[in-house]
Amino acid sequence: MQSTILSLSPESWVDYELIDTGGFEKLERFGPYILSRPEPQAIWDKSLDESEWLKLAHAHFAKEKGNPEKGNWQIRQKMPQNWQINYRNKQGLHLVLNLSLTSFKHIGLFPEQAVNWDYISETLRGFGAKPAKVLNLFAYTGAASVAARAYGAEVTHLDAVKQVITWSKFNMEASNQSDIRWIVDDALKYVQREVRRGSQYQGIILDPPAYGRGPKGEKWVLEENINELLKLCGQLLDPDRNFFVLNMYSLSFSSLIAENLVKGSFRKVENPAHGELFLEDSFKKKLPLGIFYRFRSSV
Repeated sequence: MQSTILSLSPESWVDYELIDTGGFEKLERFGPYILSRPEPQAIWDKSLDESEWLKLAHAHFAKEKGNPEKGNWQIRQKMPQNWQINYRNKQGLHLVLNLSLTSFKHIGLFPEQAVNWDYISETLRGFGAKPAKVLNLFAYTGAASVAARAYGAEVTHLDAVKQVITWSKFNMEASNQSDIRWIVDDALKYVQREVRRGSQYQGIILDPPAYGRGPKGEKWVLEENINELLKLCGQLLDPDRNFFVLNMYSLSFSSLIAENLVKGSFRKVENPAHGELFLEDSFKKKLPLGIFYRFRSSV
C-alpha cells in the first residue's frame, strides 16, 4: 500500500506555545512560564530581539562547556522547579503532565508528540470494546502510555531509567488513570524475551533515542539497533488488529529510511503514513522535530 507523506504539527495545545526560534535556541511557553533552551536545528535568525527574549524568559538553560546536553537553568523571573500543564484534544483526551527543570535541558515533555497522542486515542476509540494490549518502548515520562490507558488499553510502559518511570507514574495519577504496567529494562532485550514467550500486542509505540544506555549499561545506537528491534516488533504485533507508531529524532534520518525499515519488518501494513513532526512559532517559522512512521489496521 502506498504511504501518505505528511508534515504534522499539534493543533490542540492551549498550555503550550512556541513563541520564537533562531540562533540555535527556542523560546517556549509551558502554562504560565516561558523558557529559552538550546535547539540545534534553529539555525536561522531570531525574530525577536535578544533583549525581548531576556525580558520574556522565566528561565534560560545555559549549556555546560564541552557537553552540549548538560548544563544548568538560570532563573530570571520567579517560577517553581516543578509545575503541571494540561493537554486536551478533540477525542476527549485529558492529560495532566508534570514538568520539571532538569540538568539535561529537558523538562519531561516533547510538545510535538501530541500529534501521536491524538493518533493513539483516535485509533483506540475505534477499536471496539475488547481491550488492546499496547507496548510503549523508550516511553520516557509516559504521555503516550497514559493516552492509551485512557482509552482502555492494557499498557506496558518500558524505559531504561527508573527515575523516568517514577515521573510517568505521577503523570498517570495526575491524569486520573491507573494500572499501567511499568518495566525498567533494556528495550531490545525485553522485546527479544517477549518474542520467545510468544507475546502479542495490538499496539506498539517506539520513540528511540539516537544514543542511549540500558539499566545495566547496555549500549543503544539507533543506526545499529533499530533494524533488529523493528523485526522483533513485527513478530509481536497482531497482524489483523493493530496500530504502530515510530518516532525518531536523528539529524541523519529521513522518514524514507523509516518506511524501508518498516516494510522489511512487518507482515501486513495498512493505512501507512510517514513524514516530519514540527512546531510553528508565532512568526510562522517551522521547527522540524523528528520523523515518524505509523500505520493501523482497518478494523
